[in-house]
Amino acid sequence: MNEKHKKTAKNIAIDVAYVSLFAALIAVCTWISFPFASGIAVTLQTFAVILAAALLGWKRGTLSVLIYIALGAVGVPVFSGFRGGLSVLGGVTGGYIVGFIFTALLVGIVCEKTKLKTLPMILSMAAGILVCYAFGTAWFCIYFRGDKTIGYALLTCVVPYIPFDAIKVALASLIAKRLYGKIRS
Repeated sequence: MNEKHKKTAKNIAIDVAYVSLFAALIAVCTWISFPFASGIAVTLQTFAVILAAALLGWKRGTLSVLIYIALGAVGVPVFSGFRGGLSVLGGVTGGYIVGFIFTALLVGIVCEKTKLKTLPMILSMAAGILVCYAFGTAWFCIYFRGDKTIGYALLTCVVPYIPFDAIKVALASLIAKRLYGKIRS
């Protein structure tokens, strides 16, 4: 094998390791949950999604999220409450899980282009969470077949979680800045 092929194989192995590691991190962070009045738990999965996207970029970060979702879809208990299966994706929180894909895309693209400059990174993480809220809230309304208004959905599924997600953005941005040079190599 010539030097060019060795380097490519090494890069592929590193990519596979990082993608797998962050898919596992998302799963572990999902299991760290705190019950909340609305019945939708506060978990650390959005923290793991935005951290993965910031550190790995849009391709590897989004792939980590897709692997996490695929594992859950086939029944591996990686979703909140140690659940798995398509019924979770079709359930009340399924829109949030799908929203993670677009969150990772947005955060990953911005962080790659700006090389983790603090303000764009924080703004992209906040915007990514808003994208996740949009998917989750829309699905929440669809799930209840119009029995719940958008106002009710926002008050139930978004407003109470904003402080928690602000903390997640702050922590993810600090950790991403700290690890950025080490992960990208």
